[in-house]
Amino acid sequence: MTRRIRTLTRDGLAFDVLDEGPVDGDVVVLLHGFPERATSWRHVAPLLHAAGLRTLALDQRGYSERARPSGRRAYRLTELVDDVAALIERVGGSAHVVGHDWGAAVAWGLAARRPVLVRTLTAVSVPHPAAFQKAVLSSAQGLRSWYMLLFQAPYVVELAARRRGGPFDLGLAQAGMTREEVARCRREVVDTGALTGGLSWYRAIPFVDRELATRHTTVPTTFVWSDGDTAIDRRGAELTASYVDAPYSFVELPDVTHWIPTQAPEQLASAVLDRVWSV
Repeated sequence: MTRRIRTLTRDGLAFDVLDEGPVDGDVVVLLHGFPERATSWRHVAPLLHAAGLRTLALDQRGYSERARPSGRRAYRLTELVDDVAALIERVGGSAHVVGHDWGAAVAWGLAARRPVLVRTLTAVSVPHPAAFQKAVLSSAQGLRSWYMLLFQAPYVVELAARRRGGPFDLGLAQAGMTREEVARCRREVVDTGALTGGLSWYRAIPFVDRELATRHTTVPTTFVWSDGDTAIDRRGAELTASYVDAPYSFVELPDVTHWIPTQAPEQLASAVLDRVWSV
């Protein structure tokens, strides 16, 4: 009998997992972004369950209460990737992998580092890392990414987030989050002490494996991008296809902000299902 996975342990850390849907269904791993948790998939997951799929939504490193190591190096992309690899190995076989925002970066990294574990990839909002890097140098992406430099400063964002309705909340609203979504972020990330862990992903960028970041993807892939995204320029989206050496689809969602899983769940679920059923 297949058992639900509620907790994943790796290297002394314990990660919370939302294991839902038909227990005998094909597995879809859902990876959240910043500053959200596994609940960001709450509108998408039921649509996948209705199609017979089992979803594993992971509270990733820095977010799960018992998986918050100290130090920037503990949040290197290779560590984030290996956390997800351990989850898939726990289930056995391979999985369809869907990631939004930073979760997309982890998904791209997993497909490059451990392709045998990835049946299909659906990356949401964040393009292939090499396409993103090229876009920074050839488009407005560099200006759109100014906040990444701000996030490098210790304690600055954490202090700004202390006051409800302050700069942190206003920044999320300006990026397209609704009032309810900002409130959820505060309850689940800020109030639980997970914000520093989430920011550590940005603070570990200097330690990225550059060879891994430029490696082409060899698994069937869909990239979903929205034209209302204030953080991700179109240029990176356009360049992504050249880094996928496998069946590839690009889905553009009009009039949708960066927060696709919560604001366009039906369209995202449709894109995921199209990719899942293509193999």
